[in-house]
Formats: sequence, structure tokens, C-alpha cells
Amino acid sequence: MQIAQHRRWDPLVQLTHWGVAAGVLANGVFTDEGSGPHQWVGYAIAALLALRWIWGLVGPTEARFSAFPPSLTRALTHVREIARGERTTHRSHNPLGALMVYALWMTLAVVIGSGVAMSALPAGLPFKSEAASASSRSRPVATEDDEARESYEGEREHERREANQGEGSGAGEGDELLEEIHEVAANLLFGLAGLHLLGVAFETSRSGRGVVKAMLPGGRRRRRPA
Repeated sequence: MQIAQHRRWDPLVQLTHWGVAAGVLANGVFTDEGSGPHQWVGYAIAALLALRWIWGLVGPTEARFSAFPPSLTRALTHVREIARGERTTHRSHNPLGALMVYALWMTLAVVIGSGVAMSALPAGLPFKSEAASASSRSRPVATEDDEARESYEGEREHERREANQGEGSGAGEGDELLEEIHEVAANLLFGLAGLHLLGVAFETSRSGRGVVKAMLPGGRRRRRPA
């Protein structure tokens, strides 16, 4: 009789999984949107997601994209197997789980992308914008001719106001669109996460596999034949 194994995911998959989950929870519940901590957590999530995607190309066989390609046809076949009470062992994610994984990843990427587009670098990074540097370089050296200097500064202020009036409307609409995309994607992400938890509970009950345990640290355990 063949020995059956309780597979556990490798440590990097576990790290990225729980790290992203903790980051999403932190930004959704504990940090203020647009704050420095919110942005830093977002960048950390982005780094973990990028690491997981790289691991999907070079990691162990079961962690690679090729082990769980998104396929609606396979997912429907898996649903029919469940309806018939059949149990098929999958080395990586089952077809339904694979669709959920890709849906979570893509939604998370939209949340990250829209968030980065709305924000500058988080507070605390010492940097000086090129525009500010250029402005300081182009400003004339102070002289005793106060009238000429005031005239120059007045012209610069007038130019800035005109530029802001011309671009303000379009920039405002763009910011509102990004905010809406970010909010909708974040809400969708939490909805998918809820469905993911229900799926894990259902699969654990149906197959008896330690789905959650597979994502926890620990060595591979084997069930020896009686």
C-alpha cells in the first residue's frame, strides 16, 4: 500500500501567504487610509506579492504557476466531481482554489497599483523634488533692488495659479477615479478573502485534508499504512 503524505507548503509560500494576509488586515482595519503607516504596509504587501510571483517561476514544483494554471473548464469539472462525491488528490491547488488564488492576486495588484498612483513616497523619506530644486536654481540672487525681486516673484505666483487652474479639474477627476478604483478593489479583495475562507473550511470538511495545517510551519508528516 502506498504511503500517503500530508503535504505542507514550503516556507516562502507560507511567509508570503501570512504576510500578505496580515498586511491586508492591518490596512483594512488598523491604519488610516493615506497615512504613512498605511502606505508603508502597502509597499510591504507589494514586495511580498512580487516575491511570491518570482517564486512561482523558480520555486518548488507545487509552488509554480504551471502546477495550478487558471482554467474554468477544470474548475467546472472539479465542481461536478464534488457533486458526485468524488475526491481527487491535487499536488498543488485544486482547480477551484487555483481560480481563487489568481483572482486574489489580480485584485490585490489593482489595490496596490491604485494606491501607489494616489500617493507619493511615505513620510519620513528625505528627498527634494526636481521641481523644487529647479525653482530654487532659477530664482535670482537677492539684490538691493527689492522692487525687481517682488515683481519677479509676483509673476511666478501668477504663472503657478494659472497652471493650477488649468490642470486642477483634470487632476481632481483623476484622483477621484483612482480613489473609487482603490475602494472598489479593496472591498472586492475582502469579499474574495471571505469566500476563500469558506472554501478552505468546506474542503477541509469534505476531504479531511489539513488545508490550514499545510500552510503552517512544520515538516512533512506521513501516514503509514495500517
